[in-house]
Amino acid sequence: MTSKELILFRESLPTKESVIEELAERLYQNGNISSKKNFLDSVFEREKVSPTGLENGFAIPHGKSSAVKKAAFAVARLQQPVEKWESIDPNNKVQLVFLLAIPKAEEGSVHLQLLSELSMRLMDGEFVSGLMEAKSPEQLLKALDQGVRKEDEAAAYDKTVLAITACATGIAHTYMAAEALEKAGRELGVRVITEKQGANGIENQHDAEVIRQADAVIFATDIIAKGKERFNGKPFVQTRVADPLKNAKEIIQKALQSPDGIVSEDQAAAAQSGSKKQGRLAEMGQAVMTGISYMIPVLVAAGIMMGIAKIGAMPFDLVKVISDPKYAESANELIVILHYLDAFGGLIMKFMYPVFAAFVAYALADRVGLVSGLIGGVFAGGLHFVFWGNPDGIPSGFLGALVLGLAAGYISKFLNNKIHLSKNFAAMKPMLLIPAISVLCIFLLNFYIVDPVFGGLNTWLREWIESLKESGDVLLASIIAAATAFDLGGPINKAAGAIAIGLAADQVYPLTARVLAIVIPPIGLGLATIIDKYVVGKRVFDANLRVAGNTSLILGFLAISEGAIPFMLRNPLIVIPINLIGAMLGSSLAVVLGAVQWYPLPAVWGWPLVENLWAYLIGLAAGVLFIAFANIFIRFSLMKRKGKL
Repeated sequence: MTSKELILFRESLPTKESVIEELAERLYQNGNISSKKNFLDSVFEREKVSPTGLENGFAIPHGKSSAVKKAAFAVARLQQPVEKWESIDPNNKVQLVFLLAIPKAEEGSVHLQLLSELSMRLMDGEFVSGLMEAKSPEQLLKALDQGVRKEDEAAAYDKTVLAITACATGIAHTYMAAEALEKAGRELGVRVITEKQGANGIENQHDAEVIRQADAVIFATDIIAKGKERFNGKPFVQTRVADPLKNAKEIIQKALQSPDGIVSEDQAAAAQSGSKKQGRLAEMGQAVMTGISYMIPVLVAAGIMMGIAKIGAMPFDLVKVISDPKYAESANELIVILHYLDAFGGLIMKFMYPVFAAFVAYALADRVGLVSGLIGGVFAGGLHFVFWGNPDGIPSGFLGALVLGLAAGYISKFLNNKIHLSKNFAAMKPMLLIPAISVLCIFLLNFYIVDPVFGGLNTWLREWIESLKESGDVLLASIIAAATAFDLGGPINKAAGAIAIGLAADQVYPLTARVLAIVIPPIGLGLATIIDKYVVGKRVFDANLRVAGNTSLILGFLAISEGAIPFMLRNPLIVIPINLIGAMLGSSLAVVLGAVQWYPLPAVWGWPLVENLWAYLIGLAAGVLFIAFANIFIRFSLMKRKGKL
């Protein structure tokens, strides 16, 4: 898949972009790609998703494009390392680059096979030494062809350790961690067999016979490992997927000598007495991230459906009213479709909190937590009010989803660990007892605490905002903006919206602050995920939040503020105050400068209707930039404090 013509040897190229462009030129001159521009577009688009720099001086950029005629890769061994190459290891200085060119039709199998093979080979010290010590392109090509040294399969091992590796993207680190564990096992005289749960599905799945022979299990995962119940009764260690790259030997020894616990018969990893437990906050944070990762596709799908509907309604001047039921009976079939498409997007949005809460609970309690977590999310979304004949009920929103999802997980986990039945009745626990008891607990928690607390809070906020009608413009603008930005489309936002629209309808006070506060947080957070590396020189958002950031930015311009919810769920104590201050700052500045918007059209197509648009845009820019820079600098400071930089 490569050749001497595709090797760049001992060149001095100062930047990531220049390296990639030079390698792309080699691929073009060699006839591997038909269009250098189209291929480069796909490579740099991939660079925006997550770092392609790894560790120890390596980088594997890649592009999947229809401009690629045949799968190939070009190699650069640089004379001087490139220091500013976004990498998983912040200290990585890139000197060895593999640029993968994959045809669009082969982006699944060939792409992942090549990427995993390179990732695993780069974990072998002898292989890397051969590449770095090569004196010519011919020697480098020969060194590339040397496979990873495999231990004699007939070698005798006293111990067998199984491992599951899985990273958030399911690509490089999944395979690199597996190779690191296998290599460390050979050096320790321990048989290590790895199962990779990556983007290509489960590879080298452990069968029942191998599991029976195993002395311990290592879960090197950043997400919930699939099929943990297979390892019932085996000692286990849980660690992050990147940890084996640094201390694989210590992890293997810990699994054999002082494991974190025993994989229990109820499919959960119950810790033994005396074992070290994961910190509660870290555990909750991992659970919330799992919930967010499953929620984001729901959010994206809903936003796209609503966005298509609203953009399609623009030529008919129906953007504001396309959701009105009367358009379901329109004589124009296109308007009917747009109406139902908008309603369909709203329907999908209702599943956002149920999916989030269900997988938060799943991350804490495994499958037994799914049902009660799902019901908690249903309560948070307010679906119960429809069935209880109270359509005016105020749902608890993202805070309710957070509280109820965590509660469902811990309740289900507690029941799973404490209920013990004989083998004849064992099936009753996960199928009957845990769902029934946990769902009842979630009902009571929501009925007596979550709904009353947030309902009372919303009522109080509504009355308070109404009492301030006669206050000064800046104070009222700040209050409306803060209430609008607080929960991003949730009940407090809606309470503020009802009051603001009522004031505007009576020509008492315009909607300027309201419409600005809808779009400032999602645009600000989306912008932050794009410019962070230019502001502080490092990525401060992980891959999941960068994907969410792109979505948030687009949805923000469409006036769908829910795109920023993943950030609030991940770090509410950071994001909520910044959102409030940014929305208040931007809205108040626009009002003081004279911006006036009487129409409830916060999306970009409503901006031309604003009086003194220049003032509106200045306020928008001020709020957006405050949120973007505040998030970047605070996250950067926290990363430095935790030693991650």
